[in-house]
Amino acid sequence: MAISDLIDQTVKDISGLDQAAMTAARARQDQLTKPPGSLGRLEELSIRLAGIFGEATPRISKKTVVLVAGDHGVVAEGISAYPQDVTPAMVMNFLGGGAAINVLAGHAGAEIVVIDAGVAADLPDHPQLRPVKIGRGTDNIAVGPAMSREQAIQCLEVGIETAREQIAAGVDLLACGDMGIGNTTPSSAIASVITGAAPDITTGRGTGLDDAGLAHKAEVVQRSIDTNKPDAKNGLDVLIKVGGFEIGVLAGVYLGAAAGNRAVVVDGFISGAAALIAHAIAPDAAHSFIASHQSVEPGHRISLSHMGLEPLLDLGMRLGEGSGAALCMPIIEAAALCLSDMTTFAEAGVSEKIEDDEEASS
Repeated sequence: MAISDLIDQTVKDISGLDQAAMTAARARQDQLTKPPGSLGRLEELSIRLAGIFGEATPRISKKTVVLVAGDHGVVAEGISAYPQDVTPAMVMNFLGGGAAINVLAGHAGAEIVVIDAGVAADLPDHPQLRPVKIGRGTDNIAVGPAMSREQAIQCLEVGIETAREQIAAGVDLLACGDMGIGNTTPSSAIASVITGAAPDITTGRGTGLDDAGLAHKAEVVQRSIDTNKPDAKNGLDVLIKVGGFEIGVLAGVYLGAAAGNRAVVVDGFISGAAALIAHAIAPDAAHSFIASHQSVEPGHRISLSHMGLEPLLDLGMRLGEGSGAALCMPIIEAAALCLSDMTTFAEAGVSEKIEDDEEASS
């Protein structure tokens, strides 16, 4: 079904991994000065990067974390341990450079793009803030759809345009980060709808709910699904019914990155839910997704598994903001560098492995 000219063309531009580039990368890996396979998952990752970029020796220079904020009407159901005014306060913290993502992105040498997709407060002008404001928070998904079709399309288009802009500016590696009190509830609903897992499995403690709060949250997720009946096969419908403004924009970033043949790093649970939306809209987009870490949130593993993704790290993190994705950026960059910058046995004049005993005795 057609969505919009921009989204439809973006989906059309998404293809699978470049097999010729991967074959060339694999052949080079086998000739590098190391025992075959000795760099483990770094080797697999470098070959995957070759397929994403369509280049036998891809290089990563510029890196950007796209950090999108939005509020959620479902907080009216008492599903968060923190009040909604934390969202604008944290956005200002990002802009002031004091959050974990600022530290980790700085360590990775990555820029941060901060987008207000739907914070339920007026934020002051700031040179690093992009005020999109699709709405002042979504509607309460426990009683009706999160947003209109028009708003959902706007979310995706903002994300696609952001990815296109970053790629045009020379960015090779993007990461998706989020901020929004209450956003693990729609993420749990998205994960349940698309993967088929029950809400009591996909729902976690978020910012720190106790057992009673967790049970109530799972019930709200189930009620949201029952009330809205989203179509699991239709990513746009899932976004409209149980999504979030920041989740929709991030889904667009995933689509735009995949269409532009660039890698995009999946952070935690909310970033993963956005990836599920993008995957439902264009399954081939997942070829460009790199899972950074395994979140403590139980629905995250289910979401990644549904897309065939295996996280690089498991550090017990559950912050969001793109923190795990930024942490993995240097690892991804290192994988590409080993492929491109290590010498081959022939270049180094190093003897390769002796193939068999007969050859060894000759």
